[in-house]
Amino acid sequence: MSILSGKKVLLGISAGIAAYKTASLVRLLVKQGAEVKVIMTPSSKQFITPLTLSTLSKNHVLSEFTETHDDNPVWNNHVDLGLWADLFLIAPASANTIAKMTSGQCDNLLLATYLSAKCPTYIAPAMDLDMYQHHSTLENLEKLCDIGVAIIPAEEGELASGLVGYGRMAEPEHIVSYLSDHLLHSAPWYQKKVVITAGPTHEPIDPVRFIGNHSTGTMGYHLADVAAKLGAAVTLISGPTSLKVNHPNIVIQNIMTAEEMLTQMKLCFKESDITICAAAVSDYKPESMSHVKLKKSDANLELILVKNPDILSWCGENKKKQFLVGFALETHNALTYAKAKMQNKNCDLLVLNSLSDAGAGFGTTTNQVTLIDKQLNTIPLELKNKRLVAEDICEFILNHYND
Repeated sequence: MSILSGKKVLLGISAGIAAYKTASLVRLLVKQGAEVKVIMTPSSKQFITPLTLSTLSKNHVLSEFTETHDDNPVWNNHVDLGLWADLFLIAPASANTIAKMTSGQCDNLLLATYLSAKCPTYIAPAMDLDMYQHHSTLENLEKLCDIGVAIIPAEEGELASGLVGYGRMAEPEHIVSYLSDHLLHSAPWYQKKVVITAGPTHEPIDPVRFIGNHSTGTMGYHLADVAAKLGAAVTLISGPTSLKVNHPNIVIQNIMTAEEMLTQMKLCFKESDITICAAAVSDYKPESMSHVKLKKSDANLELILVKNPDILSWCGENKKKQFLVGFALETHNALTYAKAKMQNKNCDLLVLNSLSDAGAGFGTTTNQVTLIDKQLNTIPLELKNKRLVAEDICEFILNHYND
């Protein structure tokens, strides 16, 4: 999964022969998981049709401030478009459009949206060799760079004029790579190392039976994905689950038992910046495991259970720079037990789940949690999708990491 996945990308197309490449560009952005809307200058439609881009983006292509549908005029609101986008990419950006952006001119929908946009703006210049090297163009690019517009450098090659040199719009693959790298490097958790435990542990009784719980790992996997999209390098230590990860920033370590989870934690905890213990670790395990299947008999089967290692306690005892997050699942006296756990385990944040809350706990797509900070302040969150809960938890960490 790309860092562009889920991003709302507004693609502005100005007039130039390189506009024909935007079909491939839109296709690549969509393939990365981005939602793409396209704004074209009127002249750019001479180089590629709106129908092509609409088909590829799955969105209506905009060009004018007003359109007529069934004899009714419709206003294309440039302010709404600017607010919708997570990033605004203008490709190709002609010398004319670059000059207008620099001077604040606003004579088409693309420029009006640029002036209204609150998101990061990227431009991919495209023009002939002498135009690209002209001092006015270089000055305009420098001015845009000074106000925070990211310039995707033009590339060298054969130009429409027949000359060979710099001025070609960057290839669509290179534009997507530039966007991904730029977003990653500017992400708030870029170069942060995050360790997350997820899922249940299975403590074997014999080769076919085990002690476990109903955890699906959904919460931990959402946390890993959110952390990765914030730019972190994530190690996900996962108990048995059917879930999969496909974000390139996530390395998964599959384990079965609590002992195996602790072993993996010891390997990566020291280098971590943030550790989130979201796994539902079995508190007990059989004292011994039978290496052959236990046969059923008329007699009752008695198991002697012994304590498993407490992974969160180990992290709390050994932490130095780490921001440590623990989870607590309670059925009664939830706040009392959770606050005690917060202090005993030396956490920086504790996430409390209560099975008494409808829609919370194992096997649901939703969760209702209470965040407890180091001062034992409680922050109850409303019932919401587990993905949104993961975002709330990561936002809290983001805001309190250096406290």
